[in-house]
Amino acid sequence: MSLKAFRCCQAVISPNSIMSDFEDFSRPAGQANVSESYQLNPTSVIVSVVFSLIFLLGTIGNSLVLAVLLRSGQVGYNTTNLFILNLSVADFFFIIFCVPFQATIYSLEGWVFGSFMCKVVHFFINLTMYASSFTLAAVSVDRYLAIRYPLRSRELRTPCNAVVAMVIIWGLSLVFAGPYLSYYDLIDYANSTVCIPGWEEQNRKVLDTCTFLFGYVIPVLIVSLSYTRTIKYLWTAVDPLDGMSESKRAKRKVTKMIIIVTVLFCICWLPYHVVILCYLYGDFPFNQTTYAFRLLSHCMAYANSCVNPIVYALVSKHFRKGFKKVFSCILSKNGRNKVHVVHVANTVPGFEAGSTEVSQMHEENVRQNECEMINRPLPEPREATVTVNLPFQRQT
Repeated sequence: MSLKAFRCCQAVISPNSIMSDFEDFSRPAGQANVSESYQLNPTSVIVSVVFSLIFLLGTIGNSLVLAVLLRSGQVGYNTTNLFILNLSVADFFFIIFCVPFQATIYSLEGWVFGSFMCKVVHFFINLTMYASSFTLAAVSVDRYLAIRYPLRSRELRTPCNAVVAMVIIWGLSLVFAGPYLSYYDLIDYANSTVCIPGWEEQNRKVLDTCTFLFGYVIPVLIVSLSYTRTIKYLWTAVDPLDGMSESKRAKRKVTKMIIIVTVLFCICWLPYHVVILCYLYGDFPFNQTTYAFRLLSHCMAYANSCVNPIVYALVSKHFRKGFKKVFSCILSKNGRNKVHVVHVANTVPGFEAGSTEVSQMHEENVRQNECEMINRPLPEPREATVTVNLPFQRQT
């Protein structure tokens, strides 16, 4: 939030001490006559740059993840891919509906989007946070069952059950995030309108404590227990010096990727919850240090929605190949006509020019067919071989 909104929140909790704290903060030595808007200018620039990077990386990265998963014929047959898809959807919603509005909160003096968006934006922040934490807890249990009981868990780890789990995740997220639709409200303060919590202090403590417990502590405990048992089994059941099957290697790589994503989630969201708890239960004075720490905690929480695609690209060979195919298809579609004109202009009129155009068109068609057949299911090549053999059968 902006300095003015931050001061307003402090005034709601501690009205007797807020003015002295704010005067000490807003008037450093030698700058007693400097306006507040001038002091906010460097912060506004930094916030705009950081939030713009988060928005661009998060939008592009999660769009690529969704494109790879949705274009792949395996997403409907793999429970882990379904959970990753659900996590990417939550991150994408967070980036689109929350980050741009939160950037204006920190860079402008007041809230300019009205009462409805004040409530909806903070509702989406908690909705997507709950969905992400519940999804990570579900996928940790899924990974444990897949590695510890690969045969016995097949009946449980089905795509249908994964979809049911995703529906339950979003249903619980709606229930837990629902109260935030009335939690925030607009308040006129110092000749501007700010979007801050409007509940009484005791009710705020109850809701924020429940958010910390159900949205962070319990999912982290489930994740920690699941991955502790998973890692213990992986390193005790299989001798690292002996040969390992391809299936077990693949399961290890997927588990490693999900563990990294989970650890990043825990690290990025912990300061956010700590600031809220200190603000409600502890001594959280209004000064440069606390304001900077609050801003940093929000940036870390928001950045979590754009780091997952980077982890997928660094750890998973499947996602790296998928990203390359998506990029190659985009580039081929954008540069198809341009390359064709260049080939015609650089050839000598006659037979060679005609053959060059035909070969170029053939290459473009092949590239287009490759883009249309990204990660298709395996039965389709079998049908192609049957149709190729038909002319030989007719000749005999």
